[in-house]
Amino acid sequence: MNIDLADTSTRRIEKSLRQARHLMGGPAIGMVLTLVIVTDESAQYDAVRAANEAARENPCRVLTVISRDARGSSSRLDAEIRMGETGPGETVLLRMYGPLAEHADSVVLPLLVPDAPVVTWWPGQAPDRPGADPLGVLAQRRVTDSYAAQDRLGTLARLAQGYQPGDTDFAWTRLTPWRTLLAATLDQEHAEIVGGRVDGEPDSPSAELLASWLAIRLGVPVSRRSSQGPGLTAVTLNTAEGDITITRPDGRVATLSRPGQPDRQVALHRRPMSELLAEELRRLDPDEVYHEAAVRYAKDLEAAQRSSESAEESAQRSPKPAAESTQRPRKPAGAAASRSRKPAGGSG
Repeated sequence: MNIDLADTSTRRIEKSLRQARHLMGGPAIGMVLTLVIVTDESAQYDAVRAANEAARENPCRVLTVISRDARGSSSRLDAEIRMGETGPGETVLLRMYGPLAEHADSVVLPLLVPDAPVVTWWPGQAPDRPGADPLGVLAQRRVTDSYAAQDRLGTLARLAQGYQPGDTDFAWTRLTPWRTLLAATLDQEHAEIVGGRVDGEPDSPSAELLASWLAIRLGVPVSRRSSQGPGLTAVTLNTAEGDITITRPDGRVATLSRPGQPDRQVALHRRPMSELLAEELRRLDPDEVYHEAAVRYAKDLEAAQRSSESAEESAQRSPKPAAESTQRPRKPAGAAASRSRKPAGGSG
């Protein structure tokens, strides 16, 4: 069932939801949470589709906030209600025009499922401090995706600096299969680990978070090396007996190699957005492990920047060598002539 409401209000939207629920034979709401999606018109289709697939596991009311032309002088709210066709939940697309787009929280607040948790998700560019954003304040969990930003690593650092309990990032969610495989591998007997390396795309936030997490948990230096991708391609743990490596060059199947043991093939596919979202909707408590890894990355990045600036300042303060004479001593004509003659066939 689809209901289009042009130039409407939150009261009319809520009334239409009740009527549609009654006509479909569902007098009770039956939603476990409210998912607020903050996106634009170009990305709303993929985001809503992923939310509807995730709602099969976590029935929820999906409120999609789409800000249209905010420069207009008059405010207008258009709504599109979808029920029964896309999943067990309720989907409402809210298109806001004019100054109303700057106050989306006042539109969303009356439409939240009563006495149910709220999750706010930014599929694209996210605010630097999601917990301080008006739509983020309404939520117990705030989901971002630094990989979808233009400046991926810069966004990851800003999100780490602005972290508040309840924040998380799809760049971290993508690491769940990797962390599970690494934990299972290290549960087996192995020699002492003295170092490590993570290979991935040059600007992969997931690779940076994984390197930070390993450095924290293992207490050893973990370096980063760029690869062609896709995503993460390898993790190497250095031991006295040899390297423990997990390589995944195709984004689907990984090879686990251990010293003195045959290689093993492990399924490690890159998960779609719907699976990432479903995982985040399963838990509503703060992800402290993500916080530790993100803060570690931000501190390492800041230390590297300070070191680079100090090196530049030292180079600028160092005395410059005396200028060389512009006149060069003449060379004997015979020597110049002898050097000008080359054997036939060039220099080889």
